[in-house]
Amino acid sequence: MNEVPPHVTGLAEQRAKARAGRDYAGADALRDKIEAEGWLVRDTGDGFELTPRPPFEVWPTVGSVPEHGAGDRPPGRAGTAGSDTVGSGTAGAGAVGSGAASSGTAGSGAADRDAASMDAGRVAEAADPSARPERLGDLDAERVAETEAAPKPEPGGSELVGRSDDHEGHPERTISSQLLWDASLAVSRLDETITPAEPHKPAAAPTVTVGLIVDGWPDDLRDCVRALVARTEAKIIGLDLGNVDGAGGVLEELAEEFPRRVEAWHVAEAPHWRGGTAEWGESRTKLLKLDTSDVHVVMETSTILDGDAITPLVKVLTDDVAAAGWKGVNPGADGHEWHDAEPGEVRGLLGHLFAVRRDAALAVGGFPEGARYYRNADLEFSLTLPGTLVALDRDLPVHQERHRGYHDVDPGYRDRESRRTYDRVLRLLQDT
Repeated sequence: MNEVPPHVTGLAEQRAKARAGRDYAGADALRDKIEAEGWLVRDTGDGFELTPRPPFEVWPTVGSVPEHGAGDRPPGRAGTAGSDTVGSGTAGAGAVGSGAASSGTAGSGAADRDAASMDAGRVAEAADPSARPERLGDLDAERVAETEAAPKPEPGGSELVGRSDDHEGHPERTISSQLLWDASLAVSRLDETITPAEPHKPAAAPTVTVGLIVDGWPDDLRDCVRALVARTEAKIIGLDLGNVDGAGGVLEELAEEFPRRVEAWHVAEAPHWRGGTAEWGESRTKLLKLDTSDVHVVMETSTILDGDAITPLVKVLTDDVAAAGWKGVNPGADGHEWHDAEPGEVRGLLGHLFAVRRDAALAVGGFPEGARYYRNADLEFSLTLPGTLVALDRDLPVHQERHRGYHDVDPGYRDRESRRTYDRVLRLLQDT
């Protein structure tokens, strides 16, 4: 355990006084001094907390994380992955540490091919039955590796009609070829006056990104991400809140291990349930805005895929179906009780795992702004979405490990925040 130097503690105390006096510019300047000393300061309910600055870029708050516009590439980790240098000067304004806040952009040419080759090996490792999570079999390894397989050669030139010497010793083939040639000449003039129909282009498959809030439980995070990498083709964006129990460090390791699949962002704010100021709704909306895919997947790190559970959800989405999820619920007659729903159309989707059309989610302003904790916030979000919601339930190859966000949170806090959010759910039900 690193001991905080007295002068750093003094700077943090000065910053706390500046904040109490609403001198926010002075507080920000003191934060910068603390970071220059190699420490991060987090505001807590009863003061502040100082932790060593990690060797990756950390933004002060969820709100300060920059959002790249649609079509833009996020800042890349090219040339900085695995760096242990602190304060390299490459971070954006307001950020600390080395490297970049996100991964996911490979270089061009040979560098791009090298990255692809390297990533293929790491995907294969994730699909190895001896790796975590367990139960990754040969079929999964074969499926995730097929994107790296050499393409089948396409026929060209003489390969389309046979070798040029095939007619030797076969005069009947020569005559047949001559007749075919003469027939093609006969209709060639008709072709000159007819505009050929445009070939039908198959619709491109929607792009998909899974958003993960990282607020502790690093082993769960590792299992969740490895299963996603091995069993789906979705990209993954993780938002680390305060590096709780080293989970942010594990997220960074995964981003370096799978640079083409995992994008990592880190903030100094601790999650609200741990006494910090980073709230569930704000964090979820930030993940949505960091995403540039067609479909945004909400998922908890306690949810583990046993197969590709993402593609079936995406296939259900249409102009009429705004979201599709694993577990669905419906309200009772009085609206005060919600019950598990059978597969099909539902009123609410649970946040364990669901996919939403990103345009629909952005149209309603993202996730509930007032939701500080996850529980019932998924219902609040569901009721704001236009269109139909569908649950697939038992048809999906997925299971949940211990739901730590519920069981391992202070019961008093859990019940208080759940009731607070559910009051808004009741008002939405009354309005609809």
